[in-house]
Amino acid sequence: MSQIQQISGPGIPLIGDDIDTDRIIPARFLRCVTFDGLGEVVFEDDRAQMQGEHPFDRPQYQDGKILVVNGNFGCGSSREHAPQAIARWGIKAIIGQSFAEIFFGNGVAIGLPCVTASSQVIQALQEAIAANPQIPLTLDLNTLTLTWDGNTSPIHLSAGAQQMFTTGTWDSCGQLLQGVDSIRATAAQLPYLQF
Repeated sequence: MSQIQQISGPGIPLIGDDIDTDRIIPARFLRCVTFDGLGEVVFEDDRAQMQGEHPFDRPQYQDGKILVVNGNFGCGSSREHAPQAIARWGIKAIIGQSFAEIFFGNGVAIGLPCVTASSQVIQALQEAIAANPQIPLTLDLNTLTLTWDGNTSPIHLSAGAQQMFTTGTWDSCGQLLQGVDSIRATAAQLPYLQF
């Protein structure tokens, strides 16, 4: 199974409250059969409107792994495409003041931790990344701490989600594959599966 205990890398500051799922991935991209290619169109309308100035377009943030957002991120519709698009762009974790509940759950389902921190920490972090985009950030899900540029701050994640990430149980396919021998043994004993 895929344990997620620590995520490190540069950050991307995305400033603004109430960034909804339609802004993250506009509805016209929901007709896809798979999630492939969604990373290329994440924040498509915002990026077009900002004409190259959106953080996901700016060259200094192209290696970003940790997205730093404000309040009520991922509100709006329940589309699972939103965290998928963010993850497929290359983001490995999101730190914010708060997340919409369904967005958070969809993040857990794909192994994208969405952790919270105080508004003061978020603002300081966004400012630090804007001043130096290459500063390394480290999220430790075991100790629930965020480290950057000589600073360490507490982060918050529900005990259930923390346990799922650190033990790998968020990965339902991994759990199923881990028990494949037991599944085969049971299936071999079922008379209605014998041909």
